[in-house]
Amino acid sequence: MEIEKIAKILKLPSTEISEITVLKKGMTNRSFLFLCKNVKYIIRVPGEGTTQLIDRYQEDAAYKAISGRGICDAPIYLDPKEGYKITRYLNNVRNCDPHNVSDLRKCMAKLREFHAMKLRTDYEFDIYQQINFYESLWEGKPSAYRDYHIVKEKVWELREYIKLNIEEKVLAHIDAVPDNFLFCKDQDGNEQLQLIDWEYAGMQDPHVDIAMFCIYSMYCKKEVDQLIDIYFENCCDDRIRAKIYCYIASCGLLWSNWCEYKKSLGVEFGEYALKQYQFAKDYY
Repeated sequence: MEIEKIAKILKLPSTEISEITVLKKGMTNRSFLFLCKNVKYIIRVPGEGTTQLIDRYQEDAAYKAISGRGICDAPIYLDPKEGYKITRYLNNVRNCDPHNVSDLRKCMAKLREFHAMKLRTDYEFDIYQQINFYESLWEGKPSAYRDYHIVKEKVWELREYIKLNIEEKVLAHIDAVPDNFLFCKDQDGNEQLQLIDWEYAGMQDPHVDIAMFCIYSMYCKKEVDQLIDIYFENCCDDRIRAKIYCYIASCGLLWSNWCEYKKSLGVEFGEYALKQYQFAKDYY
């Protein structure tokens, strides 16, 4: 990451920027830690093929919708054209442990709180439209899976059931996975919870967020049912539970297609990619 790029964004001389280190290479972006006037920041740099995958104007609209609502710290800088984002670095943080029930209860309570706000934007995240879109990015190349068209046809059969059982569409996170639930300690040592990274957010059935958490965590069915029970506080009827299974199948195919596109760019996701395709098959 060039110091000059950060300096230009912050409108500061490059001498004010120091100690740039790689923080992580995520599935969509790369992140770098840097120091400016004795304060630590993180800059997000868009990864391979990101301009095809992410609508940054939609991301910007999501951050505006959640601003000031105690869900997530606002970015210091967000460029919806190029995708660069700068946030303040938070000390004493950890991600949600998807196998820790205490963490799950706190995260699902945060997710319910967000969904209950019934926020809105002008953008919708259409799962089936995105499945086709990611497939189109293969530019005519066949899927790595020989039974892809059979699986896709079966997943398409779930659309009607989903449509009949959507109660309401609100702003959904879409990528509400354990890594995006951040536990932060304040100066008094109290733990606060943030839901970060809103680049896929859009209008959708809020129950999609539950399915997304499950498939990213690569849960078995017992763990899926446990998470559903935690979110609904043991009051989820069979109709809604079945709909979430439909979302697991549909979103599994969605991210499988996403992974196949990233693979064409030389980015491999190994077991994660295979498991997403398996979710589509098993939960259909």
